[in-house]
Amino acid sequence: MTIRILSAIGDPDAARAVSSLLHQLPDAEPAPPVADSTALLDALARAAAQGAEAPAAVEALPEVVLVHERVGPAPALELIREVALRFPAVGVVLITADAGPALFSAVMDAGARGVVGLPLGYDELAARVQAAAQWAAGVRVHLGAGPDAAPGPAGTLVTVTGAKGGVGTTVTAVHLALAARTAGRSVALVDLDLQSGDVASYLDVQFRRSIVDLAGIQDISVRVLQDAVHAHHTGLGLLLAPEEGERGEEVDDRAARQILGALRSRYEVVLVDCGSQMQSANAAAVELAEAALLVTTPDVVAVRAAKRQVRLWDRLQIRKAEDTTTVVNRLTRNTEIQPPLVAKATGTQVARTHVPAAFKELQPCVDAGRMQDLDNRSTVKQALGALAAELGLVESPAARQGRGSHRARPTLTGRKRKAIAPGAAPGTDTAEGAAGGVSGPAARPGGRFAGRRGTAATGGTGPFDPAGPYEEG
Repeated sequence: MTIRILSAIGDPDAARAVSSLLHQLPDAEPAPPVADSTALLDALARAAAQGAEAPAAVEALPEVVLVHERVGPAPALELIREVALRFPAVGVVLITADAGPALFSAVMDAGARGVVGLPLGYDELAARVQAAAQWAAGVRVHLGAGPDAAPGPAGTLVTVTGAKGGVGTTVTAVHLALAARTAGRSVALVDLDLQSGDVASYLDVQFRRSIVDLAGIQDISVRVLQDAVHAHHTGLGLLLAPEEGERGEEVDDRAARQILGALRSRYEVVLVDCGSQMQSANAAAVELAEAALLVTTPDVVAVRAAKRQVRLWDRLQIRKAEDTTTVVNRLTRNTEIQPPLVAKATGTQVARTHVPAAFKELQPCVDAGRMQDLDNRSTVKQALGALAAELGLVESPAARQGRGSHRARPTLTGRKRKAIAPGAAPGTDTAEGAAGGVSGPAARPGGRFAGRRGTAATGGTGPFDPAGPYEEG
């Protein structure tokens, strides 16, 4: 949050001292101090006049005004009362040598938001300025129906949680967000893996602000949100995990609910990478989500971890198993654990779209930290795009292309299967296959590949059959 500060200080030495400290405050934008009360009121009036309408006028005002006790010609208390009456969305702080109870009470009655004692100290000044700025931001949210007014939640909230580490949670969240953005929707991608989030690494982002910067703010306005959200060149809005993992403890469930509510009021889709460790913040996100995805790989250890995660959510009354969608990642034809078994073991719904095991497609983009550059022909990207369609984040291929399309689609191995000629029975040579000289087990009924399923079911939910497990003939 950027804090604009205007000071009214008559003493040049005191003005220099205050300006020096203000420039040390993080995210502060101090304006040159004015010398008297008349200049202060004129400066505030000019700022308010920049907006043609009330909300814009309020937005143009500084968040904090510092008033020195010897500002003149008007007494400091009268000046504070005047500012509070004419500009109620400005937090006023008095700088005084007498910080006793009697003066403090009089200052609060006049409409100030705090008192800083002389001689000035950095910690006290920073605390009073930040408290006044948060109060001003909250007032602006509730004034009128301007751009900072907080509407109710409107965007779709989708959480992506890993059964355990290393199952592809972040890759799934990133590509679902990119798919929704490519479809023309406004998308925020939130990294709630607060200790070890990797969204910034996967998208090659250098950042200063993180979700921690919003944790202590009571009322999050649009401008405050814009300051914290990184605008990625793909069009995604990124709210990232802190670089110092220990700071993740500052984001509790209350802060998470408030932050996600603010994001949903501005973005059509909010994707949250919850990582694999449950804490109060990502538990709140899972509870609030319209769709909660649980990513697992088809192996015993990961499926057992998914089962533990589902039971944990149920015990803590975060989410019921039947309201959770499990995504099976890195599926192959030879995998013994197939999606129906995952559904039975976890008690959850399993997404019709399964993501194939094709790390060779991902590795160059992962190593470069540029997942947005993954080739459109990648079977992984196509599968995750189909999953986005299944979740309603993008328009499904069936809606775009019409039902009954026989266009060849990539299989699990990445090859394209040719459409069966009309009248040809499955497992027999087609005219095209005979013309190409196809022979051997692959061309004979009952051969090695005869049991492989065909393309995706009507509805285009993926680059390979989403209806059930792959089988070897």
